[in-house]
Amino acid sequence: MPLPLYLLAMAVFAMGTSEFMLAGLLPDIASDLDVTVGTAGMLTSAFAVGMIIGAPLVAALARNRSRRFSLLGFILTFAAAHAVGAVTTSFAVLFATRVVAALANAGFLAVALTAAATLVSPDKKGRALGVLLSGTTVATIAGVPGGAVLGALLGWRATFWAVAALCLPAALGILKGIPAGRVKEEATGGPALRAELAQLSKPRLILVMLLGALVNAATFAGFTFLAPVVTDTAGLSELWISVALVLFGVGSFAGVTVAGRLSDQQPGPVIAVCGPLLLIGWPALAVLADKPVALLALLFVQGALSFALGSTLITRVLYEAAGAPTMAGSYATAALNVGAAVGPLIAASTLSTAAGNLGPLWSSGLLVAVALLIAFPLRTVITAGRSTEVLHQ
Repeated sequence: MPLPLYLLAMAVFAMGTSEFMLAGLLPDIASDLDVTVGTAGMLTSAFAVGMIIGAPLVAALARNRSRRFSLLGFILTFAAAHAVGAVTTSFAVLFATRVVAALANAGFLAVALTAAATLVSPDKKGRALGVLLSGTTVATIAGVPGGAVLGALLGWRATFWAVAALCLPAALGILKGIPAGRVKEEATGGPALRAELAQLSKPRLILVMLLGALVNAATFAGFTFLAPVVTDTAGLSELWISVALVLFGVGSFAGVTVAGRLSDQQPGPVIAVCGPLLLIGWPALAVLADKPVALLALLFVQGALSFALGSTLITRVLYEAAGAPTMAGSYATAALNVGAAVGPLIAASTLSTAAGNLGPLWSSGLLVAVALLIAFPLRTVITAGRSTEVLHQ
């Protein structure tokens, strides 16, 4: 894999740390800003909504600009939003900074996904996606738990400052490692924007985007409200939140790495194996959440299964949107973040029910069940043809 791809992954690490870090900070943010934990959870949804809106909009605006210029602008805006978030005492302002950060993240990821696909041969999109998303999974292993520890020791604001600082070396890497050429020059003779947007009328593209969104919704539903499960249900100390996040992150790294090598040519087996196991895992996690050993072991498994299945479905989005070379990344980003927005909203609504802290875990199981009910009768459509066949349709 080419070096610029790893530089993009480094930037995704900084952004992934921000996207996932709230799972360990929500109780402190809620207490400091005098809101409920459920309300604080809306920060995750705000970030996701910003990415849903921002991905296609910003990708369309940036399609004829230098990738280096676009990526650098996005990551510096992202850093500035976190600096403002670190000093505000208003939940409304913090909410707004999350939306701005999300717009920057959306633009970055949409351009980066498209750039990653052009850095490798056409039949290695899955592997390129795996490298890029490894930035997110490494964030769950190191960045997010580190942020949770930093938050526990110095307060949640210190974590926001740390994310802003992480963006600076990533920006330098982009400046040094990404070519300065314009996308329009790189894609001479490519389709017009209207033709790229017309790809969204393809039923198979819509299907894999929907399934990717549902699986990611399940991931974020359970992950966003993990802290209360660890401390209240399992009865562990606050520092064990970091351990739980590390285990989920190690699992997600393993899942995306393995799936990255299989999703190009063998997406069917990945979906057929990971889907049912993921469906079993979320309810099992809810039932066994009061047993610390079982909780921690299942978090590793669920991280691996969630990211293996999710990254495979998102890879299918890139293949199905091959006719939209500058916009495909935004479609994948939008699918991921529709799930990231809907999942926490559904999960938050269960916190006040009899299920309590376990409600989000049951919600995750329900969302996976819906995805499988849609996918099962259409399984041959989802994985139709090998990657090279898809590319030439």
